[in-house]
Amino acid sequence: MCSAQNTTPAEAGRWTFRILCAPCHGIRADGGRGPDLTLGTYNAGDQDADLYRVISRGVPGTEMAGYAGRVTDDEIRQLVAYIRSVGHAQAAVPGNSAAGEQIFWNKGGCGQCHRVGTKGSSLGPDLTRVGRQRSLAYLTASLLKPDADITPGYATITVVTRDGKKIVGVERNFDNFSAQFVDLSGKYYSFLREDVTSMTREPRSLMPSTYGKLLSEAEVQDLLAYLNSLRGAR
Repeated sequence: MCSAQNTTPAEAGRWTFRILCAPCHGIRADGGRGPDLTLGTYNAGDQDADLYRVISRGVPGTEMAGYAGRVTDDEIRQLVAYIRSVGHAQAAVPGNSAAGEQIFWNKGGCGQCHRVGTKGSSLGPDLTRVGRQRSLAYLTASLLKPDADITPGYATITVVTRDGKKIVGVERNFDNFSAQFVDLSGKYYSFLREDVTSMTREPRSLMPSTYGKLLSEAEVQDLLAYLNSLRGAR
């Protein structure tokens, strides 16, 4: 390891990043459960001050926690320097995004669970800005192997009622006492544990894992190109 005297802010930030940030953003900052930080464009703003604010305070309503008080101001500035150092122009994504948009809303049926802008359903995660938030590798894995990494808050809830009825849906809230979830038709359910036979939460997705068979390789690339193109409200 370089001595502290010769270590650049970006290099110092890299070691802090590996400890604090890599579990979500990837060891090379190219995304995973968290956004791809190598793209050089971010939801909360693209200036150093914006990055500093997000690292320090976090982002309400997301998994991004604030690190003020857990690391020093200098360490936050070093993290900003490291993130800047790994930024690069995004490689062109193979596929036709216009064709992918048609697949999304038609053959793929993605709009039955996902929203883009004001169109679609809120059953699954909102994809309006997914091209800014997720790496291409993450999008590919999510499409072809949706159970590999479940977005927190979207686990599968299964309830068996006292009369033997089995109800399955997407998590809205789950704790030791109750479960709230939405089934694939969009119907909302709320149960107390004491009123049902069983209540479970599983780390699996209700998204089908058959897109690799349903779509041709070219169609998969087109759909990924469309998802990657989603950068804001449409």
